[in-house]
Amino acid sequence: MSIVSLPSVAEPVMPAPRGPVSAALRAALSGNPGQLTVPALFDAGADPLHDGDLQLTLYLCYELHFQGFAGVDPEWEWDPGLLALRAAAERPFLAALRELAGDADPPDDVPGALLKLVSEQDGPGLAAHVRRHATLEQFRELLVHRSVYQLKEADPHTFAIPRLRGAAKAALVEIQIDEYGRGRLPRMHAELFRATMDGFGVDSTYGAHADRVPAVTLAAVNLMSLFGLHRRWRGALVGQLAAFEMTSSEPNRHLAAAARRLGADDTTARFFDEHVEADSVHEQIAAYDLAGRYAADTPDGARDVLFGARCGLAIDALVARHVIDRWTAGESSLRPATAPPTGRAA
Repeated sequence: MSIVSLPSVAEPVMPAPRGPVSAALRAALSGNPGQLTVPALFDAGADPLHDGDLQLTLYLCYELHFQGFAGVDPEWEWDPGLLALRAAAERPFLAALRELAGDADPPDDVPGALLKLVSEQDGPGLAAHVRRHATLEQFRELLVHRSVYQLKEADPHTFAIPRLRGAAKAALVEIQIDEYGRGRLPRMHAELFRATMDGFGVDSTYGAHADRVPAVTLAAVNLMSLFGLHRRWRGALVGQLAAFEMTSSEPNRHLAAAARRLGADDTTARFFDEHVEADSVHEQIAAYDLAGRYAADTPDGARDVLFGARCGLAIDALVARHVIDRWTAGESSLRPATAPPTGRAA
């Protein structure tokens, strides 16, 4: 039996700062833990979902729980000063999420409410736009946006496994088994996405594009990390995942067609093909066995599930609107390759 293994790779390089707080945090992470005294002086007038300094600060803090960064002492992961800074950045982020997603009385029928919620989405159809109109360069840009999450696909949701119990836990494990390729490296969804990036000539190194994506793309990834790393928000993570799975199959069908229109072979398009098939099954498990059972078994669970679903759908719509608006204007949807060294940046 042959064994497939990843090549040895270095830890990710920390992205450049986008404002005074992320600059101070980045500088501190290059030194010894226990010496962080950065006040969370984020721009009070900025929209937290588009504030590059705030979102990058959260991204730097959260990534310490994933792959970390080259030259950063692993002890920083649980440094009290860093956790205090992270909490200070999470407060405006959560406030913005509540404003974006709103609130509603918890429904009795959570799967039905999720179905209604996803059916009512009227945001820009990014995948359909890509299928019809995207150039090769724009498709590569889309891969860059998605790489910040897809190269660690499923990892934020795995944090929820020990925080669930009973039928909801079993349902999440069933979904995650597929996400991780049922234990076979080449079938792991993150590895399938890496193959797609390689096929399109895009750097598939983990974390390579954190500098290029705008704040709103980081916000979409930070949302999952926020929910995944807080037991308090495990229900919101369940809702975000359910909505994600319930709105995945058809967009991936569009992206598979777009990839082939732009010259992809079956290996390069396999990531999208896999999600057309897998997510058509996952959406039922996620809506009924995961979200439905969690809401039924957890006090106030329905409210958290629907909040997480609304947050995920709304931020994804913001990312789609950003990308389509930039492309329509004849511009790149990414930040410049060399970011400004000082000041605040999206």
